[in-house]
Amino acid sequence: MLTLSITEDQMADGFAVQPGNGALEFTAEIEARTAPIWDKVKHHVTPLEWRTQAPLIAEINRLKREKNAAILAHNYMTPDIFHGVGDFVGDSLALAKEAAKSDAQIIVQAGVHFMAETSKVLSPQKKILIPDLKAGCSLASSITGADVRLIKQRYPGIPVVTYVNTTADVKAETDICCTSANAVQVVEWAAKEWGTDKVILIPDEFLARNVARQTDVKIIAWAGHCEVHKRFTAQDIADMRAAWPGAEVLAHPECPAEILEAADFAGSTAAMNDYVAARKPAQVVLITECSMASNVQAESPATQFIGPCNMCPHMKRITLQNIYDALVYEQFEVTVDADVIDRARLAVQRMIDLPPPVTPARYDLVKARHHVDVELI
Repeated sequence: MLTLSITEDQMADGFAVQPGNGALEFTAEIEARTAPIWDKVKHHVTPLEWRTQAPLIAEINRLKREKNAAILAHNYMTPDIFHGVGDFVGDSLALAKEAAKSDAQIIVQAGVHFMAETSKVLSPQKKILIPDLKAGCSLASSITGADVRLIKQRYPGIPVVTYVNTTADVKAETDICCTSANAVQVVEWAAKEWGTDKVILIPDEFLARNVARQTDVKIIAWAGHCEVHKRFTAQDIADMRAAWPGAEVLAHPECPAEILEAADFAGSTAAMNDYVAARKPAQVVLITECSMASNVQAESPATQFIGPCNMCPHMKRITLQNIYDALVYEQFEVTVDADVIDRARLAVQRMIDLPPPVTPARYDLVKARHHVDVELI
Protein backbone atom coordinates (compact mmCIF):
# COMPACT_ATOMS: atom_id res chain seq x y z
CA MET A 1 0.00 0.00 0.00
CA LEU A 2 1.29 3.43 -0.97
CA THR A 3 0.82 6.09 1.71
CA LEU A 4 1.49 9.66 0.68
CA SER A 5 1.08 12.69 2.91
CA ILE A 6 0.29 15.90 1.02
CA THR A 7 2.81 18.56 1.91
CA GLU A 8 3.46 22.05 0.59
CA ASP A 9 6.19 20.76 -1.70
CA GLN A 10 4.03 17.94 -3.06
CA MET A 11 0.80 19.76 -3.93
CA ALA A 12 0.36 19.47 -7.69
CA ASP A 13 -1.63 22.71 -7.93
CA GLY A 14 0.82 24.79 -5.92
CA PHE A 15 -1.34 25.11 -2.82
CA ALA A 16 -0.37 23.88 0.58
CA VAL A 17 -2.66 22.21 3.08
CA GLN A 18 -3.50 24.91 5.57
CA PRO A 19 -2.14 24.56 9.12
CA GLY A 20 -4.52 22.55 11.23
CA ASN A 21 -6.01 20.66 8.28
CA GLY A 22 -3.97 17.60 9.10
CA ALA A 23 -2.31 15.32 6.59
CA LEU A 24 -4.54 13.92 3.87
CA GLU A 25 -3.23 10.54 2.79
CA PHE A 26 -3.73 8.35 -0.23
CA THR A 27 -4.66 5.06 1.40
CA ALA A 28 -6.19 1.83 0.19
CA GLU A 29 -9.53 2.98 1.63
CA ILE A 30 -9.34 6.31 -0.23
CA GLU A 31 -8.34 4.51 -3.41
CA ALA A 32 -11.36 2.20 -3.16
CA ARG A 33 -13.81 5.02 -2.33
CA THR A 34 -12.67 7.16 -5.25
CA ALA A 35 -12.24 4.33 -7.78
CA PRO A 36 -15.42 5.19 -9.79
CA ILE A 37 -14.23 8.79 -10.12
CA TRP A 38 -10.75 7.68 -11.16
CA ASP A 39 -12.31 5.55 -13.88
CA LYS A 40 -13.89 8.69 -15.36
CA VAL A 41 -10.88 10.99 -15.13
CA LYS A 42 -7.95 8.63 -15.67
CA HIS A 43 -7.41 9.78 -19.26
CA HIS A 44 -7.01 13.39 -18.11
CA VAL A 45 -5.27 13.00 -14.73
CA THR A 46 -1.94 11.26 -14.19
CA PRO A 47 -1.61 8.58 -11.48
CA LEU A 48 0.77 10.87 -9.56
CA GLU A 49 -1.74 13.74 -9.62
CA TRP A 50 -4.48 11.36 -8.53
CA ARG A 51 -2.58 10.48 -5.36
CA THR A 52 -2.84 14.12 -4.32
CA GLN A 53 -6.36 14.67 -5.64
CA ALA A 54 -8.16 11.57 -4.37
CA PRO A 55 -7.71 12.36 -0.64
CA LEU A 56 -9.01 15.89 -1.19
CA ILE A 57 -11.98 14.59 -3.17
CA ALA A 58 -12.87 12.11 -0.45
CA GLU A 59 -12.57 14.73 2.29
CA ILE A 60 -14.55 17.35 0.34
CA ASN A 61 -17.36 14.85 -0.20
CA ARG A 62 -17.33 14.02 3.51
CA LEU A 63 -17.46 17.70 4.46
CA LYS A 64 -20.43 18.26 2.16
CA ARG A 65 -22.42 15.66 4.05
CA GLU A 66 -21.32 17.02 7.40
CA LYS A 67 -22.18 20.64 6.57
CA ASN A 68 -25.23 20.12 4.32
CA ALA A 69 -23.34 21.69 1.44
CA ALA A 70 -23.47 21.27 -2.33
CA ILE A 71 -20.93 22.09 -5.00
CA LEU A 72 -21.91 23.62 -8.32
CA ALA A 73 -19.34 22.62 -10.95
CA HIS A 74 -19.39 24.54 -14.21
CA ASN A 75 -18.64 22.82 -17.53
CA TYR A 76 -15.27 24.58 -17.59
CA MET A 77 -14.01 23.09 -14.34
CA THR A 78 -11.17 20.57 -14.53
CA PRO A 79 -12.24 16.88 -14.56
CA ASP A 80 -11.15 16.23 -10.95
CA ILE A 81 -13.60 18.90 -9.78
CA PHE A 82 -16.33 18.31 -12.36
CA HIS A 83 -16.53 14.53 -11.87
CA GLY A 84 -14.99 14.30 -8.42
CA VAL A 85 -16.93 16.72 -6.21
CA GLY A 86 -19.61 18.40 -8.34
CA ASP A 87 -23.13 17.72 -7.05
CA PHE A 88 -24.63 19.68 -9.92
CA VAL A 89 -22.80 20.19 -13.20
CA GLY A 90 -23.63 22.23 -16.27
CA ASP A 91 -23.85 25.84 -17.42
CA SER A 92 -24.14 28.80 -15.06
CA LEU A 93 -27.92 29.27 -15.09
CA ALA A 94 -28.67 25.55 -14.76
CA LEU A 95 -26.38 25.44 -11.73
CA ALA A 96 -28.08 28.41 -10.06
CA LYS A 97 -31.50 26.83 -10.63
CA GLU A 98 -30.31 23.55 -9.12
CA ALA A 99 -28.90 25.42 -6.13
CA ALA A 100 -32.30 27.01 -5.53
CA LYS A 101 -34.02 23.61 -5.60
CA SER A 102 -31.43 21.92 -3.40
CA ASP A 103 -31.94 21.42 0.34
CA ALA A 104 -28.28 22.33 0.91
CA GLN A 105 -27.76 25.44 3.04
CA ILE A 106 -24.18 26.03 1.87
CA ILE A 107 -23.44 26.34 -1.83
CA VAL A 108 -19.86 26.31 -3.10
CA GLN A 109 -19.63 27.80 -6.58
CA ALA A 110 -16.94 26.03 -8.58
CA GLY A 111 -16.99 28.68 -11.25
CA VAL A 112 -16.52 32.44 -11.45
CA HIS A 113 -17.87 35.32 -9.39
CA PHE A 114 -20.88 36.31 -11.50
CA MET A 115 -22.12 32.72 -11.25
CA ALA A 116 -21.95 32.87 -7.47
CA GLU A 117 -23.92 36.11 -7.56
CA THR A 118 -26.59 34.49 -9.74
CA SER A 119 -26.83 31.65 -7.24
CA LYS A 120 -27.25 34.22 -4.45
CA VAL A 121 -29.97 36.01 -6.43
CA LEU A 122 -31.96 32.78 -6.77
CA SER A 123 -31.11 31.51 -3.26
CA PRO A 124 -30.79 34.60 -1.05
CA GLN A 125 -31.36 32.60 2.14
CA LYS A 126 -28.38 30.33 1.50
CA LYS A 127 -24.70 30.86 2.19
CA ILE A 128 -22.94 31.09 -1.18
CA LEU A 129 -19.18 30.56 -1.15
CA ILE A 130 -16.61 31.05 -3.89
CA PRO A 131 -13.22 29.39 -3.37
CA ASP A 132 -11.23 32.27 -4.87
CA LEU A 133 -12.37 35.89 -4.85
CA LYS A 134 -10.19 36.61 -7.90
CA ALA A 135 -12.11 34.17 -10.11
CA GLY A 136 -13.60 36.83 -12.34
CA CYS A 137 -14.73 37.03 -15.97
CA SER A 138 -13.60 39.34 -18.77
CA LEU A 139 -17.11 39.44 -20.22
CA ALA A 140 -18.88 40.17 -16.94
CA SER A 141 -16.36 42.88 -16.05
CA SER A 142 -16.84 44.62 -19.42
CA ILE A 143 -20.03 46.34 -18.25
CA THR A 144 -21.49 47.78 -15.04
CA GLY A 145 -24.91 48.68 -13.74
CA ALA A 146 -24.02 52.36 -14.25
CA ASP A 147 -23.28 51.61 -17.92
CA VAL A 148 -26.72 50.05 -18.32
CA ARG A 149 -28.42 53.07 -16.78
CA LEU A 150 -26.69 55.30 -19.33
CA ILE A 151 -27.69 52.94 -22.15
CA LYS A 152 -31.34 53.15 -21.08
CA GLN A 153 -31.13 56.96 -21.08
CA ARG A 154 -29.77 56.86 -24.64
CA TYR A 155 -32.38 54.35 -25.85
CA PRO A 156 -35.57 55.04 -23.87
CA GLY A 157 -38.34 52.52 -24.30
CA ILE A 158 -36.08 49.84 -25.82
CA PRO A 159 -36.03 46.59 -23.81
CA VAL A 160 -32.68 45.50 -22.41
CA VAL A 161 -31.82 41.79 -22.61
CA THR A 162 -28.77 40.80 -20.63
CA TYR A 163 -26.75 37.64 -20.97
CA VAL A 164 -26.52 35.61 -17.77
CA ASN A 165 -22.73 36.10 -17.85
CA THR A 166 -23.11 39.41 -16.02
CA THR A 167 -22.99 40.67 -12.45
CA ALA A 168 -26.09 40.95 -10.30
CA ASP A 169 -25.74 44.75 -10.50
CA VAL A 170 -26.11 44.58 -14.29
CA LYS A 171 -28.99 42.11 -14.18
CA ALA A 172 -30.79 44.43 -11.75
CA GLU A 173 -30.81 47.23 -14.34
CA THR A 174 -32.16 45.11 -17.20
CA ASP A 175 -35.54 43.78 -18.28
CA ILE A 176 -34.88 40.09 -18.87
CA CYS A 177 -31.92 37.70 -18.96
CA CYS A 178 -31.02 35.18 -21.62
CA THR A 179 -28.63 32.32 -22.19
CA SER A 180 -26.87 31.39 -25.41
CA ALA A 181 -29.44 28.60 -25.80
CA ASN A 182 -32.51 30.87 -25.69
CA ALA A 183 -31.15 34.28 -26.76
CA VAL A 184 -33.07 34.36 -30.05
CA GLN A 185 -36.31 33.42 -28.30
CA VAL A 186 -35.83 36.00 -25.53
CA VAL A 187 -34.96 38.78 -27.98
CA GLU A 188 -38.08 38.09 -30.04
CA TRP A 189 -40.24 37.87 -26.92
CA ALA A 190 -38.92 41.19 -25.63
CA ALA A 191 -39.52 42.93 -28.96
CA LYS A 192 -43.10 41.68 -29.05
CA GLU A 193 -43.76 42.46 -25.37
CA TRP A 194 -42.46 46.03 -25.70
CA GLY A 195 -44.00 46.58 -29.15
CA THR A 196 -40.71 47.46 -30.83
CA ASP A 197 -38.50 46.22 -33.64
CA LYS A 198 -35.32 46.88 -31.66
CA VAL A 199 -33.80 45.17 -28.61
CA ILE A 200 -30.63 45.93 -26.68
CA LEU A 201 -28.64 42.71 -26.14
CA ILE A 202 -25.65 43.04 -23.81
CA PRO A 203 -22.78 42.57 -23.10
CA ASP A 204 -21.37 39.98 -25.56
CA GLU A 205 -20.85 41.58 -28.96
CA PHE A 206 -20.29 38.27 -30.77
CA LEU A 207 -23.38 36.64 -29.28
CA ALA A 208 -25.39 39.71 -30.29
CA ARG A 209 -24.06 39.61 -33.84
CA ASN A 210 -24.78 35.89 -34.12
CA VAL A 211 -28.32 36.36 -32.74
CA ALA A 212 -28.95 39.21 -35.19
CA ARG A 213 -28.49 36.80 -38.08
CA GLN A 214 -31.23 34.50 -36.77
CA THR A 215 -34.01 37.07 -36.31
CA ASP A 216 -35.69 40.07 -37.91
CA VAL A 217 -35.38 42.04 -34.67
CA LYS A 218 -32.75 44.79 -34.89
CA ILE A 219 -30.02 44.37 -32.30
CA ILE A 220 -28.19 47.09 -30.37
CA ALA A 221 -25.01 45.59 -28.89
CA TRP A 222 -22.19 46.31 -26.45
CA ALA A 223 -18.51 45.64 -27.20
CA GLY A 224 -17.91 43.05 -24.49
CA HIS A 225 -16.11 39.78 -25.16
CA CYS A 226 -15.11 36.51 -23.54
CA GLU A 227 -11.32 36.45 -23.73
CA VAL A 228 -11.35 32.68 -24.26
CA HIS A 229 -13.70 32.60 -27.27
CA LYS A 230 -12.39 35.81 -28.80
CA ARG A 231 -8.96 34.25 -29.36
CA PHE A 232 -10.17 31.56 -31.77
CA THR A 233 -9.68 32.23 -35.49
CA ALA A 234 -11.02 30.74 -38.69
CA GLN A 235 -7.45 29.65 -39.42
CA ASP A 236 -7.57 27.46 -36.29
CA ILE A 237 -10.49 25.58 -37.82
CA ALA A 238 -8.89 25.39 -41.26
CA ASP A 239 -5.76 23.91 -39.70
CA MET A 240 -7.79 21.35 -37.78
CA ARG A 241 -9.72 20.31 -40.87
CA ALA A 242 -6.50 19.90 -42.82
CA ALA A 243 -5.02 17.67 -40.11
CA TRP A 244 -8.23 15.77 -39.25
CA PRO A 245 -10.56 16.01 -42.26
CA GLY A 246 -13.18 13.77 -40.68
CA ALA A 247 -13.56 15.72 -37.45
CA GLU A 248 -16.80 17.58 -36.72
CA VAL A 249 -16.33 21.14 -35.44
CA LEU A 250 -18.59 22.53 -32.72
CA ALA A 251 -18.38 26.19 -31.69
CA HIS A 252 -19.82 28.35 -28.93
CA PRO A 253 -21.82 31.45 -30.00
CA GLU A 254 -19.55 33.68 -27.93
CA CYS A 255 -17.06 33.18 -30.78
CA PRO A 256 -16.77 35.63 -33.71
CA ALA A 257 -19.10 34.99 -36.67
CA GLU A 258 -16.24 33.73 -38.85
CA ILE A 259 -15.82 30.82 -36.43
CA LEU A 260 -19.48 29.88 -36.56
CA GLU A 261 -19.46 30.12 -40.36
CA ALA A 262 -16.61 27.58 -40.48
CA ALA A 263 -18.10 25.20 -37.87
CA ASP A 264 -20.43 22.26 -38.42
CA PHE A 265 -22.56 23.20 -35.43
CA ALA A 266 -22.77 26.09 -33.00
CA GLY A 267 -24.63 26.21 -29.73
CA SER A 268 -24.42 26.52 -25.97
CA THR A 269 -22.25 24.23 -23.86
CA ALA A 270 -25.33 22.11 -23.13
CA ALA A 271 -26.17 21.94 -26.85
CA MET A 272 -22.62 20.87 -27.69
CA ASN A 273 -22.76 18.19 -25.01
CA ASP A 274 -26.09 16.92 -26.36
CA TYR A 275 -24.74 16.94 -29.92
CA VAL A 276 -21.84 14.68 -29.01
CA ALA A 277 -24.04 12.37 -26.95
CA ALA A 278 -26.63 12.02 -29.72
CA ARG A 279 -24.42 11.86 -32.83
CA LYS A 280 -21.41 10.10 -31.31
CA PRO A 281 -18.95 11.48 -33.87
CA ALA A 282 -15.70 9.58 -34.29
CA GLN A 283 -13.71 12.80 -33.95
CA VAL A 284 -14.83 16.20 -32.70
CA VAL A 285 -13.32 19.62 -32.10
CA LEU A 286 -14.93 21.80 -29.42
CA ILE A 287 -14.24 25.48 -30.00
CA THR A 288 -14.57 26.58 -26.40
CA GLU A 289 -12.74 26.35 -23.05
CA CYS A 290 -10.29 23.44 -22.65
CA SER A 291 -11.90 21.53 -19.80
CA MET A 292 -15.21 21.22 -21.61
CA ALA A 293 -13.74 18.60 -23.94
CA SER A 294 -12.24 16.62 -21.06
CA ASN A 295 -15.54 16.55 -19.18
CA VAL A 296 -17.64 15.59 -22.19
CA GLN A 297 -15.19 12.88 -23.21
CA ALA A 298 -15.61 11.15 -19.86
CA GLU A 299 -19.24 10.55 -20.84
CA SER A 300 -18.48 9.84 -24.51
CA PRO A 301 -15.30 7.73 -24.44
CA ALA A 302 -15.75 6.45 -27.99
CA THR A 303 -15.32 9.95 -29.42
CA GLN A 304 -11.84 11.35 -29.97
CA PHE A 305 -11.61 14.98 -28.87
CA ILE A 306 -9.08 17.09 -30.74
CA GLY A 307 -7.73 20.57 -29.96
CA PRO A 308 -7.52 23.51 -30.25
CA CYS A 309 -8.81 24.93 -27.04
CA ASN A 310 -8.17 28.06 -25.01
CA MET A 311 -7.90 27.97 -21.24
CA CYS A 312 -9.85 30.35 -19.02
CA PRO A 313 -7.40 31.64 -16.41
CA HIS A 314 -10.26 32.69 -14.14
CA MET A 315 -11.96 29.29 -14.09
CA LYS A 316 -8.61 27.67 -13.41
CA ARG A 317 -8.28 29.64 -10.16
CA ILE A 318 -10.74 27.13 -8.70
CA THR A 319 -8.94 24.03 -7.38
CA LEU A 320 -9.71 21.08 -5.16
CA GLN A 321 -7.56 22.68 -2.48
CA ASN A 322 -9.44 25.97 -2.32
CA ILE A 323 -12.78 24.18 -2.54
CA TYR A 324 -11.65 22.19 0.50
CA ASP A 325 -10.60 25.41 2.25
CA ALA A 326 -13.93 27.05 1.39
CA LEU A 327 -15.78 24.22 3.12
CA VAL A 328 -13.49 23.99 6.13
CA TYR A 329 -13.46 27.74 6.85
CA GLU A 330 -16.75 28.61 5.11
CA GLN A 331 -14.95 31.20 3.02
CA PHE A 332 -15.39 33.36 0.91
CA GLU A 333 -19.05 34.31 1.23
CA VAL A 334 -20.67 36.13 -1.69
CA THR A 335 -23.13 38.82 -0.67
CA VAL A 336 -25.48 40.94 -2.79
CA ASP A 337 -27.56 43.90 -1.60
CA ALA A 338 -31.20 42.96 -0.99
CA ASP A 339 -32.48 45.61 -3.41
CA VAL A 340 -30.17 44.33 -6.15
CA ILE A 341 -31.28 40.75 -5.46
CA ASP A 342 -34.95 41.66 -5.86
CA ARG A 343 -34.46 43.51 -9.15
CA ALA A 344 -31.99 41.01 -10.60
CA ARG A 345 -34.26 38.09 -9.68
CA LEU A 346 -37.06 39.71 -11.67
CA ALA A 347 -34.91 39.72 -14.83
CA VAL A 348 -33.84 36.11 -14.30
CA GLN A 349 -37.32 34.93 -13.36
CA ARG A 350 -38.86 36.49 -16.45
CA MET A 351 -36.59 34.32 -18.53
CA ILE A 352 -37.22 31.20 -16.44
CA ASP A 353 -40.98 31.72 -16.79
CA LEU A 354 -40.83 31.72 -20.59
CA PRO A 355 -41.70 28.36 -22.14
CA PRO A 356 -38.47 26.65 -23.20
CA PRO A 357 -37.65 26.82 -26.91
CA VAL A 358 -38.73 23.79 -28.87
CA THR A 359 -35.06 23.21 -29.58
CA PRO A 360 -32.07 25.15 -28.24
CA ALA A 361 -30.85 27.84 -30.62
CA ARG A 362 -28.59 26.51 -33.36
CA TYR A 363 -26.50 29.33 -34.73
CA ASP A 364 -26.25 28.16 -38.32
CA LEU A 365 -24.64 31.16 -39.99
CA VAL A 366 -24.35 29.45 -43.35
CA LYS A 367 -28.13 29.11 -43.45
CA ALA A 368 -28.78 32.28 -41.47
CA ARG A 369 -31.96 34.19 -42.19
CA HIS A 370 -29.88 37.13 -43.34
CA HIS A 371 -26.54 38.78 -42.85
CA VAL A 372 -27.07 41.95 -40.87
CA ASP A 373 -24.95 44.21 -38.76
CA VAL A 374 -25.74 45.41 -35.27
CA GLU A 375 -25.70 48.91 -33.85
CA LEU A 376 -22.72 48.94 -31.53
CA ILE A 377 -23.00 51.25 -28.54
